[in-house]
Amino acid sequence: MYLHKIQVRVRYGETDRMGYVYYGNYPLYYEVGRVEALRNLDISYKDLEENGILMPVLSLQIKYIRPAFYDDLLTIKTEIREMPASRIIFHHEIYNEAETLLNIGSVELVFLNAATGKPIRCPNKVIQVLQKYF
Repeated sequence: MYLHKIQVRVRYGETDRMGYVYYGNYPLYYEVGRVEALRNLDISYKDLEENGILMPVLSLQIKYIRPAFYDDLLTIKTEIREMPASRIIFHHEIYNEAETLLNIGSVELVFLNAATGKPIRCPNKVIQVLQKYF
């Protein structure tokens, strides 16, 4: 299993009238976690796209447990729990500074050939980098 953590501070514009983080922003936090988890492995979306590989979202699961608020420092925990094949699943947990679990979710992406739009196997570079975690 591969695990990565990153922190983000809630900006005022990410909150609703009640002062809570707007529910639609959690997938954006997941994206931060996902992109930075890959970057930490020396894999970038930009490089994948330049090599003709796209990664559209196939599904999103999300559960809201407790709210986050303006100026909270959130920890986004991102895990890859299984080796990818033609799909990759990122599991996310979001915590506040008190280490209270606020939100859990998962995002499943599929690897596509940019030219054909057809699913492909996970790139070898990704497999090679992840193998040491499994």
